[in-house]
Amino acid sequence: MILITLGTISFPFDRAVLWLRILLNSRVISEPVFLQSGNSDISVVAGHPLVTIEPIVTTDKLSKLVNESRLVISHAGQGTTRMLAANGVQFILLPRLKVLGEHIDDHQLLFTQAIAKFGINSCVSLEYLQKLILEPPPSFKGQLFSEPKLAKYLLNQYPPEKQMTQLVS
Repeated sequence: MILITLGTISFPFDRAVLWLRILLNSRVISEPVFLQSGNSDISVVAGHPLVTIEPIVTTDKLSKLVNESRLVISHAGQGTTRMLAANGVQFILLPRLKVLGEHIDDHQLLFTQAIAKFGINSCVSLEYLQKLILEPPPSFKGQLFSEPKLAKYLLNQYPPEKQMTQLVS
């Protein structure tokens, strides 16, 4: 099975769903696919016999699906990427692009460029995605980020008492 997870933000990721249709029609993908679609238009793959679609899944279900999958194709969210890396699964990242209205900025693209040095593969072209599906990258084994998480880091840098002082000044 291939798991495709597009995240849950309010922006659609229709490019990824269209690419899935193309990959199914060309038989690059000929095995079951679970698509966590978020707010994307799924009409081009709805009803396909190999595709199961749910807009949102629980964290527990996502973890189970990740571990049952031969390959995971994911939006390039930092939390999801961290989870995929920690589970040591084979995965490919698809960064959402601002120019296509898939996010408010290109932070996912910048993120994938920054972690490429660890051997994490990302795609902004259908052709490269096809290649990686046919020849999946090795599993990543290790930790991508050291603690603290961003929220904890920001709280350490800007504790509430410091924030209040800055507001009053």
